[in-house]
Amino acid sequence: MHSKVAIVGSGPAGHTAAIYAARANLEPVLFEGMMAGGVAPGGQLTTTTDVENFPGFPQGIMGGELTDRLREQSERFGTEIITETITRVDLSARPFRLWREDGAEDAPDTCDALIVATGATAKRLHIAGEDTYWQRGMSACAVCDGAAPIFRNRPLVVIGGGDSACEEAMFLTKYASHVYLAVRRDALRASSIMARRATNNAKITVLWSTHVIEAKGDGKVLTHVVLQDAKTHETRDLEVAGLFYAIGHTPNTAFLQGQLDTDETGYLLVRPGSTLTNVRGVFAAGDVQDKHYRQAITAAGSGCMAALDAEKYLEDLAAEELDKAGKL
Repeated sequence: MHSKVAIVGSGPAGHTAAIYAARANLEPVLFEGMMAGGVAPGGQLTTTTDVENFPGFPQGIMGGELTDRLREQSERFGTEIITETITRVDLSARPFRLWREDGAEDAPDTCDALIVATGATAKRLHIAGEDTYWQRGMSACAVCDGAAPIFRNRPLVVIGGGDSACEEAMFLTKYASHVYLAVRRDALRASSIMARRATNNAKITVLWSTHVIEAKGDGKVLTHVVLQDAKTHETRDLEVAGLFYAIGHTPNTAFLQGQLDTDETGYLLVRPGSTLTNVRGVFAAGDVQDKHYRQAITAAGSGCMAALDAEKYLEDLAAEELDKAGKL
């Protein structure tokens, strides 16, 4: 199947790109993936419960419902949505070629412009009890979930030792009664200024050389965690209402097989102020190219940018082909 614009990814970035591309009569095809990266179609948003910071929903909205609405809006304007995962691409020549997970090797899909919006997957430790209490007191995004009523004026624990962990711990002090920062080593990996801010904050206690090895609760919500001293291996319980992972994200770029430029951690690089990658006609939107903000609304904004950039690229391409044919 050939399309003018193919979009890989189905979070806010992918669907916003689809909405704009469809309204521009580009007839986009969106591959939403099937448990790609272990996450359902819709990406990380599907793992979030109450979303209270997406404009237009003053009473909040469930992450899954917001994803469903984005999908419905994409389809309304004519986006063809395919519930399959793209596992490999060839960006060496136009049209670009894309292979589905269960597709025939000799029959790839093709497109003139490609928007990569595959996001990034939050790293988790998969400790004991995590399956029971994920999104019932456990999260990988303090900014997304930290203001939820179950965390207000309650003790919380953040796992991590880098800048992100320090930032999330400080953010949570706005709502928590106290924040514990569990660091597996006896020093922070964070920059010196972030480390000072965290360790000097009266509402943050750093638990040095500490592993969180289990999440426990009443079967409905998290009530405490089990800590283990990294040196003595002794264990103890810590009463908390929330556990937040801040150990990084993995951008979902493996299927690109190094054909696009990335930074040292694997995030796609784009030209500043745009969604243009190093390959002409390929655009990156959302968390796959954003390791700083990582919010649904910023992903949606970059999805809009990607669609507009793709539209401009296709217009330029058509003009170039007419010029070659001597028709301009």
